Amino acid sequence: MTAIRKLKLVSACVLLLCVAGHISAQTLLAGERVTTINAIDGVVTAGSQWSLLWADFFSADGITATTDGGVLFAQEQTDKIIKLNTDGQQFTYLENTNGAGSISIDTQGRLFSVQRTCTEPFNDELAGCNELTRVVQLLPEFRLLANSFANGGSLGRVNDLIADNNGGAFFTSGGAFHVSASGVVSVVANQDISSNGIMLNRGGDVLYVTNATEVLAFDVARDGSTANRRVFGSLNGDNGGDGMAIDAEGRLYITAALGVHVLSEQGNYLGLIPTPRRPITLAFSGPDKNILYVPQMGVVGPDGKAWTTPEGIRNIAMTIYTIPMLTPGFAGRQK
Repeated sequence: MTAIRKLKLVSACVLLLCVAGHISAQTLLAGERVTTINAIDGVVTAGSQWSLLWADFFSADGITATTDGGVLFAQEQTDKIIKLNTDGQQFTYLENTNGAGSISIDTQGRLFSVQRTCTEPFNDELAGCNELTRVVQLLPEFRLLANSFANGGSLGRVNDLIADNNGGAFFTSGGAFHVSASGVVSVVANQDISSNGIMLNRGGDVLYVTNATEVLAFDVARDGSTANRRVFGSLNGDNGGDGMAIDAEGRLYITAALGVHVLSEQGNYLGLIPTPRRPITLAFSGPDKNILYVPQMGVVGPDGKAWTTPEGIRNIAMTIYTIPMLTPGFAGRQK
């Protein structure tokens, strides 16, 4: 029996253990760290607490809001996109996603994804697979945007994306790139960059890209071309900048090793919201879009201890926590 099948058999145990009652993270379950949240003006109140909403042995990546106050996220290892309602109930939203690892919904409701195919080392059932990774539109109909760079080279293990509202998307894979609605791939930056997360500002005319300890910004023209690379802001000494989201005031939220960092729309550092585990991605949602959903690495196993995996098996288990915010997310698009 493969490792992925073994985990499927006990996955329900984790969900039953962790989710019932929206357990507060302040009870310090196995593997969690202490979080003391200080006030950030207009963002979060001092003493706010995280609540545990969902957990599984598989990932919850590229999270985004739905119009009914729930969230969608990609689960690469099961080839599914999962939907969580506001009460934490889980549904399979889309199957057979070819390793979708991040998703984005544009202002027209079209669902885009990066498909990592068989580049996930955990998927040992896919030995011998040589299917190219790609950027695609999944809904309302499938449309391939790109599966190679202009020189014919592979896109590699694509990380994240944000739809450009013109039928294309910006994405990261070692650098930052844009693919137009017609499938033309262009370089945003591929030198001196360690990219992961990618996000647009409220007006769609500034692109943000994480670069390990900082966030870069680029001006975006109507045709999707970019210019004026610059450092937008720092993560205050933290490392591993990953997923991003924006709020109604244009503030930028970035996950990194210590938690969620908050920058003003001008790039000024506003503060850190520490998290119980290492956060990967985040999104504003809920009925009033003022709840921050943050998938984080690690879960509690059926024995009440921190879940571990055998040597050589990557631990991709994740827990989704939520926290109430003083500000709603940006209303102009779902993320």
